[in-house]
Amino acid sequence: MDKIKIGIPRALFYYYYIDIWRPFFEELNCEIVESPETNKQILDYGIKYSNDEMCFAFKIYIGHIFYLLDKCDYLLIPRIDNYGIKNQTCTNFLSVYDIINNIFNKPTLNYNIDLRKRKNELKGFMKIGKALNKSKRNIKRAYKIAKIKYHKKLKKEILINYSKLSSSKIKVLIVSYPYNIYDNYLGMPIIKCLEKYNVDMIYADKFDASVTRKLAKKLSKNLYWKFSKELIGAIKLIEGQINGIIFISSFPCGPDSLVNELVMRKIKVPHLNLIIDDVEALIGIETRIESFIDILKQNE
Repeated sequence: MDKIKIGIPRALFYYYYIDIWRPFFEELNCEIVESPETNKQILDYGIKYSNDEMCFAFKIYIGHIFYLLDKCDYLLIPRIDNYGIKNQTCTNFLSVYDIINNIFNKPTLNYNIDLRKRKNELKGFMKIGKALNKSKRNIKRAYKIAKIKYHKKLKKEILINYSKLSSSKIKVLIVSYPYNIYDNYLGMPIIKCLEKYNVDMIYADKFDASVTRKLAKKLSKNLYWKFSKELIGAIKLIEGQINGIIFISSFPCGPDSLVNELVMRKIKVPHLNLIIDDVEALIGIETRIESFIDILKQNE
């Protein structure tokens, strides 16, 4: 019997949860079909099926969905609302399931994380496991194994991130959501550009989130976006150990337009704010990065 094919778009949620999803579905004997790295064709698909108000990252996500339509049995599209009353996610994370189902006609697997309504991650994974006709015992086992592998990898990434702080090179903190910075089309060209200047990049998302969320209060006591708090808290965590900060956003991100502006007014570290859109996104950015690195070198 052929394995059930689960389509996972390489965008948005992917960069937060793939290290849980992949081992979970593998343990349940499902075949995972991941879309490729973002390319021009995928971006064109996304622009075609999205509207102007959607951020660049969301347009990319829709392009990945389109790519997977004829390549899987189910699309995995979760709904991540909140992790508690003061840990809300972006509206895209809670609306994407409905948006995709209104645009495309394709069977989906979905689960809902809404801690205010006692809908946690385990319950969500139990739901999709049952939808695949897997036993309760096997679903719990698969989830447990997936979480162990996830935490093991995350711990290693955090240690690598910390190790860079002892480098003698210029150290730049990258403050950006994972789905921006690690996307092949959106953020990776910026990383490759920075690599040419022989600097060490420390990533704000590669620290203990429970620690950085608390430290975020030093920059804003009222901020309630979970992922934004985890990023800006990293600034306070390694304050004094970095030479500069680069903020990277996809236009027109609502949370970033507020949070990054608020943070930049409060910090004293040299910083650069890069906003990427779908119109010749990288024009002029390399020149700005070069100038920024020159400033950091002069400040050493």
